[in-house]
Amino acid sequence: MAIKKVLVLCTGNSCRSQIAEGYIKYFAGNTVLVYSAGIETHGVNPRAIVTMQEDGIDISNQTCNHLNEYRNIDFDFVITVCDNAKEQCPYFSTNVKLFHINFQDPAKAIGSEKQISDQFREVRKAIKSYSLQFVKEYIAEIIPNNL
Repeated sequence: MAIKKVLVLCTGNSCRSQIAEGYIKYFAGNTVLVYSAGIETHGVNPRAIVTMQEDGIDISNQTCNHLNEYRNIDFDFVITVCDNAKEQCPYFSTNVKLFHINFQDPAKAIGSEKQISDQFREVRKAIKSYSLQFVKEYIAEIIPNNL
């Protein structure tokens, strides 16, 4: 069976798409190739890295990429994780399956350090849940049934 290719697309490829990339890789292991990209590039948010480290996942080596870098890849799945990315998502000429969910942008959180960290954790929790469900439903045939 061919390895599935997943693209997670967001506005700036700094938080939500980076977190989703980390979780899908974690849950699916080496059974998929996971990419993340943005309509723009804002750099990987340091708070996203710290928030994922709290859950035992290291995304510090992930890179911030622009969607155009992946134009020549035939993705099996494209997940937009914010409304802006969905609205600007280009047409994919393959038999790609498109998914959309709008997660709050934790990079826009305001308040005390604790309030901002809590917002990152809430978004992380929502993305973790979605990522696990996605892997179970769409990648399950190529992963162990231990999730």
